Amino acid sequence: MIIVFGSINLDLIFNLPTIPRPGETVLGPSTRIEPGGKGANQAVAAARDGAVVMMAGAIGRDPLGDGALDLLRQAGVNLDRVRPVELSTGCAAISVDPAGNNAIAVGSGANLAAVASQVEDLLLGPSTTVVLQMEVPAGETAELIMRARAAGARVVLNLAPAGALPEDALRSIDVLVVNETEGAWLAEHLGCEGAAVSLRGRLGGIAVVLTRGAQGADVACRDGVWHQAAEQVAAIDTTAAGDCFVGVLAHQLDRGETLRAAVRRASVAAALCCTRLGSQGSIPIRAETDALMAGAIL
Repeated sequence: MIIVFGSINLDLIFNLPTIPRPGETVLGPSTRIEPGGKGANQAVAAARDGAVVMMAGAIGRDPLGDGALDLLRQAGVNLDRVRPVELSTGCAAISVDPAGNNAIAVGSGANLAAVASQVEDLLLGPSTTVVLQMEVPAGETAELIMRARAAGARVVLNLAPAGALPEDALRSIDVLVVNETEGAWLAEHLGCEGAAVSLRGRLGGIAVVLTRGAQGADVACRDGVWHQAAEQVAAIDTTAAGDCFVGVLAHQLDRGETLRAAVRRASVAAALCCTRLGSQGSIPIRAETDALMAGAIL
């Protein structure tokens, strides 16, 4: 089983001719409203890939809360550990240009009230994979990492957005997923080079997956160091592609696949996500990823 502890948002998505610069107003034709949040996106990605998933997080007692859970429900994610609080539901404003690049502003709201105790010790063990990000309080994330490690659970951390965690927590995870920006931030924070192999060595030998968008991913783990090519697609929107990667990766590891096989499938699913507009709604189901993998040249 996969337990995702993280953010739950409602996204406002603006397709624009250019991403606004400071002080600039850019007009677009319309706005789409869609569930999002890194935690919820990763939970949906794992569930759509076939995983049994439980989501732990917080939403507000406001009109946005129910909509933020819509696609989690449709994907069959267990929401028993999602709690309503007296804060606004998390909300993100996402600007997307014609090349698929994006800029995102987030109002955290209820995500700041998520607490590690929502995931009881009884749920943690060798048959559990815990997935975490950095859109809920870092102290709660670190606490859950340490409890999950003590219970023998597998721990996957997506250090996104980049933020500080105690080094003992970072050394207690199994798989760290960062993009190039997050990897560079972490490397500076730790005083090492930003390559996947350097981060792995500095953090005591944990597995590191450094994603590089259309350039694929660099992986360093106990089985070696390698580069995973990206499936070449015509990207129109990269929103949620990184979260799709993490969710599918976590599911494949949870079902016993090697890290190499998990990264390969996650790369294909993320590429497929980039061919669609939207955030959580753009994440593929298992059959779609299977079909693209059948013709992939990775």
